Amino acid sequence: MNTLQVTVQDKLATITLDRGRSNPINLEMINELIVTVKDLETNDNVGGLIITGKEGFFSVGIDLIEVYNYDEEQSREFWSSLLLMQSTLSTFKKPFVTAITGHCPAGGCIIAICSDYRIMANGQFIIGLNEIPVGIIVPEAVFHLYSFWLGSRKAYQYLLEGKLLNVEEALKDGLIDEVCNLADVLATAEKKVRQYMKLNPATWNHSKLNLRKELRSQMQKENSDTLDKMLLQWWAPETRSSLQKMIDKLTNPVKSK
Repeated sequence: MNTLQVTVQDKLATITLDRGRSNPINLEMINELIVTVKDLETNDNVGGLIITGKEGFFSVGIDLIEVYNYDEEQSREFWSSLLLMQSTLSTFKKPFVTAITGHCPAGGCIIAICSDYRIMANGQFIIGLNEIPVGIIVPEAVFHLYSFWLGSRKAYQYLLEGKLLNVEEALKDGLIDEVCNLADVLATAEKKVRQYMKLNPATWNHSKLNLRKELRSQMQKENSDTLDKMLLQWWAPETRSSLQKMIDKLTNPVKSK
């Protein structure tokens, strides 16, 4: 694995996002996550999963610098794989907790909200989905996943605004479930997931799938029409111009001031 570190100890798997300082999400990371999570789901020696990041960053979200330069074929594969990653994570039947070690916007937030429970480090960090201001069309599946935790009204408003929440706001709105010191995030996540793992696995897993029945149905819908619309907007001149300005700020922060 080039973008992930995977360990298994006492039937608990931990995936650590490991791509640079801020874990920007590219096609390779998405594909590695899909393959890894599918393998863990069918592995009888694994009873639960934690996904975590690095100090200060769970994931900064999509690697705009790399993804902007994908050609049309690569772009279609990237966005199609991103939707598949969301479906794979959100339908994972075993206990799944995210240990959010810092900033968690956009694609990072999507990974986190697929889990059963989210523990976030206390600090000046943000979490949420800001796709619309970036110029990315929000797929229906993302809305349903966000609504699962926030409720339809807040999910609708926050998505249209591209609102990013601080830790206190995220806890109050139910986007995260618990806050603790950064040094304790992983241990707290392990404690929580092992509580789930102590329960009868068949009962817990089937109950989770039942409780997510409607959500799973939404995640597994055929999405070629949505993908076509996303790609059309992705390649629109105004979107490319907006993305280029963002990339210039990322690559030349002093000059862009």
